[in-house]
Amino acid sequence: MALGTRAPKNFATPRREPRMPMEIGIHITGHAAIPGTETTFTQNVSLRGLRVLSARRWKTNDRLTITTLAGSFRSMARVAYCRPVAEARFAVGLELLEPSGTWVLGGQSN
Repeated sequence: MALGTRAPKNFATPRREPRMPMEIGIHITGHAAIPGTETTFTQNVSLRGLRVLSARRWKTNDRLTITTLAGSFRSMARVAYCRPVAEARFAVGLELLEPSGTWVLGGQSN
C-alpha cells in the first residue's frame, strides 16, 4: 500500500502497540524552509513511531531524517502531526519509514 492511501486514523481506537515514555537525544534534518540540524529529545517511542519536541513547525507528510546522539539508530520519517505546545515549541508525531541501527538505552542496545 502506498504511503498516504490509508484511511484516516480513528484516535478513539487504542494504538496497536504501546508507546514507551523515553527521553532520547536525536538530530532532526530535512526542514524545507529552515536548513540545518536540530538537536532535540524524544518524548515517547514505539516500534513504528515516536513523538519529539521541536523548535520548528512541520507540515503533515513532511519527510525528515532522524539519528540518535548515542547508538546507531537512523530513519527517514513522515510527520504525522505537529501541534503547538508550551514555550514556542511543537510536539511532532513521526512515523518511522526506514529504521536501521539500534537505540542505546542505559548502556544496552535495543
